[in-house]
Amino acid sequence: MTLSIATVNVNGLRAAARKGMSEWLASTAADVVTLQEVRAPEELLAGLVGEDWRIVGSASELKGRAGVAIAARTSLGGIDLESARAGLPGLTEPAHTGRWLETDLEDPFGDGRALTVISCYMHSGNTEKPQTMTDKYAFLDGMMDRLEQLRVEGRHVVLTGDINIAHTEWDIKNWKGNLKSAGFLPEERAYLDRLTSDAGFVDVHRTLHGDGPGPYTWWSQRGKAFDNDAGWRIDYQLATKDLADRATSAQVDSAPSYDTRWSDHAPLVITYA
Repeated sequence: MTLSIATVNVNGLRAAARKGMSEWLASTAADVVTLQEVRAPEELLAGLVGEDWRIVGSASELKGRAGVAIAARTSLGGIDLESARAGLPGLTEPAHTGRWLETDLEDPFGDGRALTVISCYMHSGNTEKPQTMTDKYAFLDGMMDRLEQLRVEGRHVVLTGDINIAHTEWDIKNWKGNLKSAGFLPEERAYLDRLTSDAGFVDVHRTLHGDGPGPYTWWSQRGKAFDNDAGWRIDYQLATKDLADRATSAQVDSAPSYDTRWSDHAPLVITYA
């Protein structure tokens, strides 16, 4: 028995569908796909992913911003999309909406434990706009608290999505030039240090790939970043240890060329056995 989970920031689901996302959905082996930066009303979601998928979303209260969703194949049993939970406790400001969605799969591995799948779109932050960093750190604090609550319940948990932090020097091509940039600040990276040490979560992609540059999941639209693979690894699957131990493969479904991309991110697909 295997379960494949993909995560991707679509940079606008309507635009992604128009540019070729449906072809990727038709070809992927993923059973569950978590989406970020959906930026579409919930009533449009099903039509944008097609009849082979069920989907639930959480829109931002700020029109045209953020938005997260979770899609599952119609053939996948044991998943309760209708009871998906949106938002982090205590974070009710509009800026925090459309950034966290979690749902449960009932005993997917036959070990008597449920699996909670989370789609997260972290604030990107901007060091020249202090409020954006305040929002980011508040969300990170809420994320840490919620993950600990889920972990102590004894279930499998996987946090997927665009976390907007490159954890180590291996996760960003030009790390020396970004030491003071949002997304690579020591204060931000410390959260991932804590999550993958004291909190007991595993960076599944890095564990399977091993040390070394990349594989990146996001490239700037500017210049030749994609062509030169000058990217950032900011899309993650962070799992509780027992779930991470089940991971057998990981791949980044990057487009073959700049002009065939349907998002500035590429899907990260991980299979658990």
